[in-house]
Amino acid sequence: MNSNRSDFVQGLDLSESFYRQIVQPILARRLPQLKYACALIGAGSEVLGFDTEMSSDHDWGPRLLLFVESENLVKNGREINTVLQQELPVEFRGFPTQYALSKPDADGQNFIQHRVDVFSVASFLKDYLGFDYAQTIKSVDWLTFPEQKLRSITAGRVFRDEVKLHEMRQQFAYYPDNVWLYLLASGWNRIEQEEHLMGRAGLVGDEIGSSLIAARLVRDLMRLCFLMEKAYAPYAKWFGTAFTKLSCSKELAPVLEQILQASTWKNREKYLSHAYKFVAAMHNKLKITETLSEDVAQFHGRPFWTISMGAFSQAIAAKITEPEMKKLAQKRLIGGIDQISDNTDILEDANRRLLFKDFYGLD
Repeated sequence: MNSNRSDFVQGLDLSESFYRQIVQPILARRLPQLKYACALIGAGSEVLGFDTEMSSDHDWGPRLLLFVESENLVKNGREINTVLQQELPVEFRGFPTQYALSKPDADGQNFIQHRVDVFSVASFLKDYLGFDYAQTIKSVDWLTFPEQKLRSITAGRVFRDEVKLHEMRQQFAYYPDNVWLYLLASGWNRIEQEEHLMGRAGLVGDEIGSSLIAARLVRDLMRLCFLMEKAYAPYAKWFGTAFTKLSCSKELAPVLEQILQASTWKNREKYLSHAYKFVAAMHNKLKITETLSEDVAQFHGRPFWTISMGAFSQAIAAKITEPEMKKLAQKRLIGGIDQISDNTDILEDANRRLLFKDFYGLD
């Protein structure tokens, strides 16, 4: 629907115009005492600013999230829904405001089935993250929040805020320092565990296996870059696009492309070595540990060039001071949920998060 329009407008701009020109005046006239926030955050490519004309073929259009005070959620939610069903136009800037078939009332009148969804800040977090906003965010909570969801909570755009939506977004702006250090150490640990395997597979003639391992290493290097630049990484569809927005990508992306395009393990190793040196230099610029070597070295006498062999993960883990994170770092560096699994159903199902809290063995 509308995927071939030459006048495509990105979803954030469309939704802001929809709010300011249509929804805000309706609410001001019909519910003048209502205190609320209005935003477009959470799920959707348009929230990240990465939507294109193709995005408009499903679940895309003039939509908003309204946030009201928790104690008035049920009452206000019903009032807002009724008012908007009655008064919204059937389309806005050529896009339908109706996202489902109309349901006639007792008098046979059809109402708009819109996508202006009403939450409280607390109910949104419970639904989207599986987190009770009345509780303090603990270190183990941070490890179980999918990065893609943290990015989409803090991305998007807020159009109005009378219920402390901005305050909530600030709390999720980025990982606390000790959680960040743990994730960095775990990211390096993933590389240290596989950096020699790319060449080992290649040496026995397994170029397919070698290329798969190289691709995994590329992704882990990219994840490290997101962490080092303190930017949440999105899900797979926009992972590479978001990487191009990092300051390191101009120099590093061409090297990573060479790794992925290489047809032999020796060429992969050559370009991986360049990438390792670059990312090691990025680490040293952070000044969170003593300066570590940026040179590659052979893996315990075997003919495979590696960067760390444990040096980076151990040095970073040694800087963790918060008791829970320190305790966890003294075990195996398994990392956060995104470093453990990329399974879509696990990352999307907020109800599973409590199971992962138990998995870490921390209270």
